[in-house]
Amino acid sequence: MSQEVLDSLTGATRRNIFVESWAFIRRWPVIPGVILIVLVVSVAFAPVLSPQGPLENNLRDRLLPPIGFEGGQWSHPLGTDPIGRDLLSRVLYGGRISIMVAIVAMVVGTFVGVTLGLIAGYFGKIVDEIIMRIVDIWFALPFLMVALLIAVMLRGDSNSSVAGTGAPTLMVLLALIVWSSYVRYVRAEVLSLKERDYIQLAKVAGASTFRILFWHILPGVINTTLVIATLRAGQLILAEASLSFLGVGVPPPEPTWGSMISDGREYLRDAWWVSVMPGIAIFLLVMSLNFVGDWMRDRFDPRLRQI
Repeated sequence: MSQEVLDSLTGATRRNIFVESWAFIRRWPVIPGVILIVLVVSVAFAPVLSPQGPLENNLRDRLLPPIGFEGGQWSHPLGTDPIGRDLLSRVLYGGRISIMVAIVAMVVGTFVGVTLGLIAGYFGKIVDEIIMRIVDIWFALPFLMVALLIAVMLRGDSNSSVAGTGAPTLMVLLALIVWSSYVRYVRAEVLSLKERDYIQLAKVAGASTFRILFWHILPGVINTTLVIATLRAGQLILAEASLSFLGVGVPPPEPTWGSMISDGREYLRDAWWVSVMPGIAIFLLVMSLNFVGDWMRDRFDPRLRQI
């Protein structure tokens, strides 16, 4: 076989590999999935991966830049903050708190929203009307203002700062964001599902309302619920960061990504890394969640599939 034929076959093989690889990347969220896994694993193993504790400080090492910049040290790969705490350690430990708060809020909000959606869609009439009007009113409220007011009320002192209201309060506030997102979508699915033959047969067989809702109808809305949860997860991370930035969050000195960005506001000109490093972590996590959510929506809805 001539060299020209071999070169042609080799080139064709390489093109086929490239085409198949590109098709695989388009079909599956490879890059966002890898980023998401790396972030979650890094945060989960923060005690192992962190160079030091998130609260340990050394004023001699204050405002060290990341490695690659003049003055950077390998002992502090992402640099240090204004009181000499290691930023990599604080980003990892802060991610644990931020992600944990978002997950708990997502679970609570999902349970409440899906339950109300099932009830509104199945019973209809006045029950549906009341629930949907509450949802409409809730969508019209400015969330940040409501969150700040709730935080002040829970502290019991409207004249004091809202800083450090705690993780439980933050979870409640985030759950208040996400529950309403489920109600409309789940209700729409239930309005269609409850007219199906298998639901009518379950009624004829004497199945209870609870069994029909949670045994027969709920499995039909799981796909919708998963898609909404994935798409709203990024929104919750951003909301948590925003509230922590404003001081409505875990009390200092415990790190969260939002509070770390707030700590670096006064040093953006000379020590940009204090705010930028946790900002990059938020960006990567939210971007990955959004891409995975879009992929799940496309997979569960054949009308949106491109390949």
